[in-house]
Amino acid sequence: MIDINNKSKIDIMDKRVSIIGLGKSGTEAAKLANHLGAKVFGSDLKSDKKINFNSMELMENHIPSETGIHTDKIYEADLWVISPGIPKNSGIIQKANKYKIPIVGEIEFASWFAKYPIVAVTGSNGKTTSTHILSAICQTENFKGIMGGNMGTPFSKIVLNDLKRPNEKRIYILEISSFQMEFITHFSPFIAVYTNISPDHLDRHKTMKEYLKMKMEMVKNLNSSGYIVYNYDDMTLKKIFQNEYKNTIPFSIKKKNTLFYIKDYKIHNQDKTTLNIDKLDISGDHNISNLLAAATASHMLGVSNEEIFKIIATFKGVEHRLEFVAEINQVKFINDSKATNIESVIVAIKSFSKPIILILGGLNKGADFRLLLPHIKSSHVRDIVSFGDAGGQINTALGDAVRSVKVTDLSSAVKIAHSMAAPGDIILLSPGCASFDAFEDFEERGKHFKQIIKNLETK
Repeated sequence: MIDINNKSKIDIMDKRVSIIGLGKSGTEAAKLANHLGAKVFGSDLKSDKKINFNSMELMENHIPSETGIHTDKIYEADLWVISPGIPKNSGIIQKANKYKIPIVGEIEFASWFAKYPIVAVTGSNGKTTSTHILSAICQTENFKGIMGGNMGTPFSKIVLNDLKRPNEKRIYILEISSFQMEFITHFSPFIAVYTNISPDHLDRHKTMKEYLKMKMEMVKNLNSSGYIVYNYDDMTLKKIFQNEYKNTIPFSIKKKNTLFYIKDYKIHNQDKTTLNIDKLDISGDHNISNLLAAATASHMLGVSNEEIFKIIATFKGVEHRLEFVAEINQVKFINDSKATNIESVIVAIKSFSKPIILILGGLNKGADFRLLLPHIKSSHVRDIVSFGDAGGQINTALGDAVRSVKVTDLSSAVKIAHSMAAPGDIILLSPGCASFDAFEDFEERGKHFKQIIKNLETK
């Protein structure tokens, strides 16, 4: 077995490494382990088109794998690298523990071989936008940031590319989910960014206490030279980081004695430079908070305030996050597929001042949709179309508070919403649910939504 508790002694050369889960991150972890001389074996219970494609790709790299089954071969291992989709209380994890097989997540595994600083971004909402802004800011003469982790490129792929072609200006900017922190041993970012905390993934973590514990795993190995950048306006984060941690740097849209602060509807920095908020390409307090998170973290990296302001002044937002798609017969279609929890939906419906037909649904992550009721009543939501696995739960929870229609799938939801819309309305996909009942991820769901609208435009 590999002693994963002593990082200086970790060596996977000629060791047997089982990769459990052959999605994007598992496939890239297998390639990284293979490059480093391990004897790799991949396994996935699923055998759909994408998993089989990934298995064939591993075969081309001379890496054996199996799909549609977990045979006993997976237990003939010195190390497991586990997919974030497999919970720590699952049967195969318990069996591996009996065999005393060390288990790590893909983020942890890749970090063992990463040579450059890591900025890790987490939170219930805003982490994707903050990560994108940070990545854009960190493209300077001195920094070449690269974005990955929970969305986009798996960390293992980025690390492997850098092992082959080193870049001394590299900064790793990683979006981190609570799932990815379940199997952490040494992972330690230089800067850890926390955007906010609200109920999410309770189907997996069961309680807020456990969910918060997984979020805090991201900083359990933070060393004395590292920093925690956190949202001072979030009461949960404020309570934790004011009292329990050192080297904490707050950001806030309310507090004034921060590196960047809001006054007279302008963003100010310590150089006395200002940026008019009404001239930004993205709007809303949540987005201003994301900008401040990224600005604060990049300042701690050493990026100049001039470079920071230049980027945030022109940042246009993130695909699948309140993304304008099209206007058909004076009806606007907005793609907010990234909204996978209740808080995100609340932010979305508060962002518009015209009548909204809200499309909700997918796979419920343990959310209580009744929490939406007061926000729906005080917003411009006129109609709700629910779909997917959670469609019935949504209709039951919202009752007759607003006119609602339940359909089976996203295509039907868009079509019925379109038939209900009048000129001046907004059709908003802000599902409040995971996508896994019908799609691989929120990106695939958002792209499908946009394709449906494209088809409507051509009719």
